[in-house]
Amino acid sequence: VLARGTECDLAMLSVENEEFWRGTEPLQLGRLPCLQDSVTVVGYPLGGDTISVTKGVVSRIEVTPYAHGTSDLLGVQIDAAINAGNSGGPAFNEQGECIGVAFQVFRSDEAENIGYVIPTTVVSHFLNDYRKNGKYTGFPCLGVLLQKLENPALRESLKVPSSEGVLVRRVEPTAPASSVLRKGDVITSFDGVSVGCEGTVPFRSTERIAFRYLTSQKYAGDVAQLGIIREGNVMKVQTILHPRKHLVPFNVDGGQPSYLIVAGLVFTPLTEPFIE
Repeated sequence: VLARGTECDLAMLSVENEEFWRGTEPLQLGRLPCLQDSVTVVGYPLGGDTISVTKGVVSRIEVTPYAHGTSDLLGVQIDAAINAGNSGGPAFNEQGECIGVAFQVFRSDEAENIGYVIPTTVVSHFLNDYRKNGKYTGFPCLGVLLQKLENPALRESLKVPSSEGVLVRRVEPTAPASSVLRKGDVITSFDGVSVGCEGTVPFRSTERIAFRYLTSQKYAGDVAQLGIIREGNVMKVQTILHPRKHLVPFNVDGGQPSYLIVAGLVFTPLTEPFIE
């Protein structure tokens, strides 16, 4: 295992015997699909010795929670069947290009045929991160808790003249942004891109997407330029972006957690699921 990205549910593997690659051809990564584009998912769901192929369309593209991660990343929602065994399998467009990796489904009595694909933008970020740093460093974040500013009365009280910006409710003390952002600031732009009062930014033509998408496109150590309003004053600040530092780990990497039994008591490393 060369790199493992728990946050984005991807891993990079190598093989010792080069004969493994004989007769194989690399997949071509395609662009991010559009809504209603056809998609084909390939894998081995529920076991079996022969390959399974299911087809559907792209029904939604949004920033979505990843099951094993602590932050939200871009995801492609499709209606093609995805079951256990499909995870890690490629998804193709009509041109035969790989547009992502199948990785999770939404299960509910009130909804069906909702599967998710890791898009090539996230895959490329993972690969470029390893190429630049020789390891996986993660997706950076601002380290702030934000609130929408759709309420006109709230915008007026914060002296925000336009319908742009999101309110900073909390700044994580371990985040680099804690040196330039304060509780009560209003972030109006990120690298020159305006942030709407509903917490979205422009995305492909007339589409909009969650503000978190912009930070996820950066790499650890990149600098972000922020436009903010503080007590009615318009300001420009900049901060270095880093992956979130957790005082309590979200999960345990590398398999099952260790434990110790003493006098009938079981001790194990603390992770967030225990707190929940």
